[in-house]
Amino acid sequence: MPPDDSELTTSAAARGRLDAIWLKRAHRGPMDPVDEAEAIAGRGLDGSVDRSRRRQVTILERERWEAFMHALDADLDPSTRRANLLVSGVVLTETRGRVLRIGSVRLLVGGHTTPCERMEQAWPGLQETMRPDWGGGAFAEVLDGGTLRVGDTVEWEPEPGDAR
Repeated sequence: MPPDDSELTTSAAARGRLDAIWLKRAHRGPMDPVDEAEAIAGRGLDGSVDRSRRRQVTILERERWEAFMHALDADLDPSTRRANLLVSGVVLTETRGRVLRIGSVRLLVGGHTTPCERMEQAWPGLQETMRPDWGGGAFAEVLDGGTLRVGDTVEWEPEPGDAR
């Protein structure tokens, strides 16, 4: 059973899990599930296309996706969102400028990912349901690269002034 919202936080004390990794071979191409991927500092995930300087990796919260599916009475796989990483146990909302550590990889969150028309094509109402409060997930830059593995611990680095 996923944690309720009271257990999810953006605080440095929050620990979550990397639940899935997907690589995209071609623009608008399929999302290939993998058990591990190499994150390259300043570039993104090796073997995945559609990266830019700031949008190198995209991240989706499992709990949010499951809430959308419940609200719409849908049962779509999270890969439908076309994000690279699916995390659980951490909240991405309003985390621009925060550093998320997944295993040894450090990601700088640059902002929220706006859900595109492909979400509406996947399920009527999904795009609009995902719009508020960073529901489409977040995009990030890879600060420190390394190997990401499904099951890795996910946690926020402390912000200046956070108690340790």
